[in-house]
Amino acid sequence: MNLITPTIVLAILLSLILSIFQSHNTKKSLMVLFLISLVPINPLLNNNELTLSLTPLIMTPTENINISFTLDTLSLLFMPIALFITWSITEFSTWYMNTDPHSNKFMKYLLTFLITMMVIITANNMYQLFIGWEGVGIMSFLLIGWWHGRQDANTAALQAIIYNRIGDIGLIMTTAWLMAWSSINMQELMAQHEMINIIPIAGLLAAATGKSAQFSLHPWLPSAMEGPTPVSALLHSSTMVVAGVFLLIRLHPILHNNTTMTTLCLLLGATTTMFAAAAATTHLDIKKIIALSTTSQLGLMMTMVGLNQPTLAFLHMITHSFFKAMLFLCSGSYIHNLNNEQDIRMMGGLLKTMPMTSSFLTIANFSLMGMPFLSGFYSKDTIIETLINSHTNSWVIMITVIATILSACYSTQIMLTTMTGYPRIRHNTHNEPKTIINPLTRLMLTSILMGTLTKTSTLQTTTMTTMPKSIKLMALIATIMGVLLSKDLSHTTYHLKPKKLNKQNLFFNQLAFFNIPHRAITMNTLKASQQMTTELMDLWTMENWGPKGLSNTLTPAIHLSTQQKNMIKNYMTMFTTSMALALIIILI
Repeated sequence: MNLITPTIVLAILLSLILSIFQSHNTKKSLMVLFLISLVPINPLLNNNELTLSLTPLIMTPTENINISFTLDTLSLLFMPIALFITWSITEFSTWYMNTDPHSNKFMKYLLTFLITMMVIITANNMYQLFIGWEGVGIMSFLLIGWWHGRQDANTAALQAIIYNRIGDIGLIMTTAWLMAWSSINMQELMAQHEMINIIPIAGLLAAATGKSAQFSLHPWLPSAMEGPTPVSALLHSSTMVVAGVFLLIRLHPILHNNTTMTTLCLLLGATTTMFAAAAATTHLDIKKIIALSTTSQLGLMMTMVGLNQPTLAFLHMITHSFFKAMLFLCSGSYIHNLNNEQDIRMMGGLLKTMPMTSSFLTIANFSLMGMPFLSGFYSKDTIIETLINSHTNSWVIMITVIATILSACYSTQIMLTTMTGYPRIRHNTHNEPKTIINPLTRLMLTSILMGTLTKTSTLQTTTMTTMPKSIKLMALIATIMGVLLSKDLSHTTYHLKPKKLNKQNLFFNQLAFFNIPHRAITMNTLKASQQMTTELMDLWTMENWGPKGLSNTLTPAIHLSTQQKNMIKNYMTMFTTSMALALIIILI
């Protein structure tokens, strides 16, 4: 079995690379690869770990750089999930991108995106991880800016790449430090168990903050919604944004004893969870609401990394990827059928006109809220229980519970506004073909069953944790409270006239005014550069060194060299003298 697993993984990676050149069979290839990738999970449940290294490509005095794969719980479990979700998204894309003239190129980009994520999850050294890390960034840039004729799409793509480059400085710093003082090989690195120096760990946190859009580097994620909906689905579920948290989970052994690092993770994660959930309640663009909910869930994962529970963070990453992909695909189905309308206020009565999509959206939203026995419940509920049973930080517990209430609020808001009431837009006939129903059905089944399957397969003997009923039911109470509050709020404000956002709403809506620098800094820079060119260059430099400077230089010379001063005596004297001199010269 030890030989079978690496062979299968290598075959999957090679098949994916070959699929790029045969994009017409992408859906079938991904389906087969997903089924094959399920095979190595069986021995994995016995906690086996394999490493596959090729001969060194570059030999240096300190490091031998080679292609090396690590096949452990994280990589072998996440691989079929990424393949399954990409399979569903590519099938959906055949319908969504049907009218796009470059749909084949789009499929190739999606596949390349998946391959770069595979490189990250199977990398056994920092170089390989860095290649995948940058590859994911480049592909997100190309896919977010897919409709590059739109100015907003170009801006969003640039925003994504710039914010990620800020985070990448941290990863480069960590890699450089490890090359100089430790090892870039994962096994050798983790054998040290704990890292005393804060520099590489701070670099990892910065990298994860950028890639997973944690607070302070978060504004690029809602802006990334300018890309096509299948891109958003893939970006938010199983690639790109989970890469940051995945990095921290993978390298958790070196940072779990560093209290400064874990505390920072905890505070950053809790702040992001609460802030993004509050921001989502103020937005009205369906894709932006779902995007901010991703940031909120990533904050929860980060909180678990801070609590030294990387396995729980990984469990939430797995369950979240299914229902988040389903949420995006359902919103894509709505948007495409409503002539690209994304404002939830313009939707309505969709439960009657698009029953299948609405049913799937409801299941996905319930899973996101953490309703009992859906997959989100098994991870989200466990996270909140772990947090409440921990004696680390009561502020974090309070913030996370508030975030749970808010997440129930915006999920209910989406459902009530889009599905109930009457249609508020003139739209074409709604169609729900097989190409969208099949992938959504698959994702719906996994969103319901994934939690139960994980529980039955991995937790044969569970540890007994005793706690009061109120604490055990805390997450559920918070969720129900959020649903009721949202329902009441929508009923009370339904007939009110629209008002200007108050300061609090504006603060969250503009992502803590992080959007203002994008406008203010650019405008001020443009104005300053304009003033410099007009006032300094035109009015001063060109004037002083150009015509005026030339005249100022030449005038004294003219005055020196000429005798034209309107004095007749001078003229006569000069004339007589010159004539006399001429006569003398001739006579001589």
